[in-house]
Amino acid sequence: MDGLLPLLLSPFVGSFLGVVIRRLPLGRPIAAARSECEGCGHALPARDLVPLVSFVMLRGRCRFCQAGIARFHLWVELAAIAVAAWATLALPGAEAAALWVDCALGWWLLALAWIDWDHLRLPDVLTLPLVVAGLLATWALEPEDVADHAAAAALAYLAFRGIAWSYRRLRGREGLGQGDAKLLAASGAWVGVAGLPGVVLGAAVVAVAATLGQRMFGRHAADVPIPFGPYLALATWVVRVYGEAGHL
Repeated sequence: MDGLLPLLLSPFVGSFLGVVIRRLPLGRPIAAARSECEGCGHALPARDLVPLVSFVMLRGRCRFCQAGIARFHLWVELAAIAVAAWATLALPGAEAAALWVDCALGWWLLALAWIDWDHLRLPDVLTLPLVVAGLLATWALEPEDVADHAAAAALAYLAFRGIAWSYRRLRGREGLGQGDAKLLAASGAWVGVAGLPGVVLGAAVVAVAATLGQRMFGRHAADVPIPFGPYLALATWVVRVYGEAGHL
């Protein structure tokens, strides 16, 4: 029953994440501005903003201009549901507080991964608070591990920045972004020193495999930058959830 409420609320979380993902990289207000149709610009009433339900009832079209509603909104709401379902299934005996914390982490990482995939950037306004949130969550749930997680955050950031500096010296150009270093620091804050190797290795393996697969099918040119954030986010989530579940 503890997992029921996150599942029920996850579509609404996904709806909010959709606003963050679309507006934050463009510098648009997140909470102040009303939602509007991307086709005609008409302000949308509350009945057209119910996650999943409104999309189905409107048959995927704006009630004012009949323009198609971007499927993005549907996918991010379903992804938020998937995060809650994944956490609930992976941690069947977790206390409600721990489950909510891990769901929040998953939703946060989802937003970061999506933004990096679309814009090749990881905003400080999301990565830096995630470091603090990881340490606060550790202090609340496992206070004896706070020092370990703080050390992991610092170690992850410094190591990644060192690798980025070495790459720049060797290749004469940027190869690893500062946003990735900050996201890895957030990973350390959430998974601790013991979990960091799994995050780095998992992210690297999946990133290489995905990139090679895309290039084999002609979907990714060799000189196109690769967003590493989505792979770091996925690896962080897996290590965090399954590490807690005792599977790692």
